[in-house]
Amino acid sequence: MSIDAAIPSSFSPLSRNATPTVALALGAGGARGFAHIQVLQALEELGIEPVAIAGSSIGAIIGAGKAAGMTAADMRSYALETVGNRRAVMNRFWALRPPSMRHAIGGFRLGQFNLERILRTFLPAQIPDDFSSLNIPLKVIATDYYAHCEKLCESGDLYQALAASAAIPALFMPVLLDGRVMIDGGIFNPVPYEHVMDLADIVIGVDIVGGPIGAVNEMDAMPNRIDSLFGASQLMMQSHLALKLRLSAPAIFLRPQVNEFGVMDFLKAKQIFDASEGLKDEVKRALEVQFARFDREEVRR
Repeated sequence: MSIDAAIPSSFSPLSRNATPTVALALGAGGARGFAHIQVLQALEELGIEPVAIAGSSIGAIIGAGKAAGMTAADMRSYALETVGNRRAVMNRFWALRPPSMRHAIGGFRLGQFNLERILRTFLPAQIPDDFSSLNIPLKVIATDYYAHCEKLCESGDLYQALAASAAIPALFMPVLLDGRVMIDGGIFNPVPYEHVMDLADIVIGVDIVGGPIGAVNEMDAMPNRIDSLFGASQLMMQSHLALKLRLSAPAIFLRPQVNEFGVMDFLKAKQIFDASEGLKDEVKRALEVQFARFDREEVRR
């Protein structure tokens, strides 16, 4: 679908007699997850409130913001003022400095950042401590490292679940959850749409995993160790997604054009928002098709 196509002004889901319900599955992908906010903005402009949200990694974090009652505009502004602002990032990381020389021995080392502590420092105050305080049911996906399976979190300590879901290997420490070692939920389930398929008439899945970018057969394009690690993870997740989609796909599956941005490009928040701006119209057009299909099925009944 062309993102330049006009949205008919007559398209208003809430004006229909029977309005289908919508659920969201927001995928893993680090900073590229700011594109998820465009999807939320499109739903708000149509007057649609999701009945359930599932998320992996950054998708779980954005989903928590929505489930807590934040608007897309709230999230966009907060992102630009915090992780999209170099000075704000440095100030908040300064607050995370080791409390004593004993704690500082060895310094900050890759793979040893405590993500739960970072999230409590960086996430907005609107996100509560516990799942029970959310306005919309939220399903957070983590990966159980030793059980070789996903872990579905729906209750209890929300920050601990979010940290477990977003604990990217080699960047953050694994998280202990219910006595189990957890890592990034995107490893096992990058877009967890199957967890909301039975909860709504229309499910929207958003894939921001992306894949390695570079020239083919050029030695100067050889990735470094970190790029190789992230690239290999992307390829693995895309392979998993391809199999899932062949077995069962959501009504709407979106891939925002944000692959040029890296997992840790949070300081490029504005550029990511700009690059994904057209996603709002894509969401609206896809929903128009789905609502029309729903109407036809209602008539046949």
